[in-house]
Amino acid sequence: MDSQADAKDQCRHAKDDADACKWYEEEIDDDLKWSFALNSVLHKGTSKYQEIALIDTKRFGKVLVIDGKMQSAEIDEFIYHECLIHPSLLCHPNPKTVFIMGGGEGSAAREVLKHRTVESVVMCDIDEEVVDFCRKYLTVNQSAFGDSKLCLIINDAKAELEKREEQYDIIVGDLSDPMEGGPCYQLYTKSFYEQILKPKLRHQGIFVTQAGPAGVLTHKEVFSSIYNTLKHVFKYVVAYTTHVPSFADTWGWVMASDEPLVMDSRQIDERIGERINGELLYLNGESLVSSTTMNKSVYTSLLNETHIYTEENARFLYGHGKGW
Repeated sequence: MDSQADAKDQCRHAKDDADACKWYEEEIDDDLKWSFALNSVLHKGTSKYQEIALIDTKRFGKVLVIDGKMQSAEIDEFIYHECLIHPSLLCHPNPKTVFIMGGGEGSAAREVLKHRTVESVVMCDIDEEVVDFCRKYLTVNQSAFGDSKLCLIINDAKAELEKREEQYDIIVGDLSDPMEGGPCYQLYTKSFYEQILKPKLRHQGIFVTQAGPAGVLTHKEVFSSIYNTLKHVFKYVVAYTTHVPSFADTWGWVMASDEPLVMDSRQIDERIGERINGELLYLNGESLVSSTTMNKSVYTSLLNETHIYTEENARFLYGHGKGW
C-alpha cells in the first residue's frame, strides 16, 4: 500500500511540475513549431508598431520577443551581433562613421563601439517604446546607450537616410525580417538600396544587412533574394552564414560595396588586435573567411537566383509566436 501511495504522490508532483512549466511557442512554418520552456515572463508591452516581451527561458536565458518573433537570446546573441557588425568594419581600411538602421535593442551599437577607429554612430529605430524597453531591461547594453559617440534617432530609417546630407563609412541593416504587412520589407528593395542607401556611403563604404535564415531548407525564403538584389546595385557582394542555436537554423548576412571586399584571415586577426577593445567571443579571421563558403545547395541557389526585391514583388518570412 505504501508503494502505491508513493507512486500516486510522484505522479501528482510530476503533473504539478508540468502544469507549472509555461512555454513560449514560435511558428516557424504552418507545420513546424519551436518551443521554449519558460522560467517566467519578465516584462510585456505594446507600442504603436508592435508587441514587445522579455521572457526568461530555461535554455537560452533572457529572450527579447517582438511581435511574437524571437529577436535575440541572452546566451548566444553575441554570435548574431558579432557577425552582423565586425566583418564590414574589419574589411574597411579605416571606419569612422556608422549608421545603424534599426538596432533598437542596442547590441549592434555595443559591438560597433568596440572599434577604436569609430568616431560616431547613428542608430535610427522607428519604435521609441522598443528602444526605451531595451534600454531599461537589457542591462548588458546600458553602457552603449550611454556612450557619447552614439546618436540615437527615433524615425523611419528610410526617411532619416533620405533627408541626411552626411555620408557614412558603414551602413548596417539590423532590421526585422521582411514580414507581410510590416514596413521593414521596403528596406530590402532594389530601389531603396539604389536611390537612398548607396548615395549615403562614402568612398570605400560598405553596406551590411542581416538577411534571414540561410539553412539548406530555408535559404530560398529571403536570403538568396536579398543577395541577388544587392548584386544588381553594388559591384562586390559577399554572403556569409553561421549557425545561431536559439534561431534553430543557420543565419545569413550580406555585405556589399563598390570596392573589393578583401577577406584575408591573417589581416582580419591583425585588425581585431589593433582596433577592437576587449575580446570577441565568436569571430576570428579563419572563422570569418570560412563563413563565406557555402554548401553546394546554397551556393547553387545564390548563383541561379533571379528574384529581385521590389515593393510590388517582395518575399516574406512566415511565422508568429504565441504562448506563455
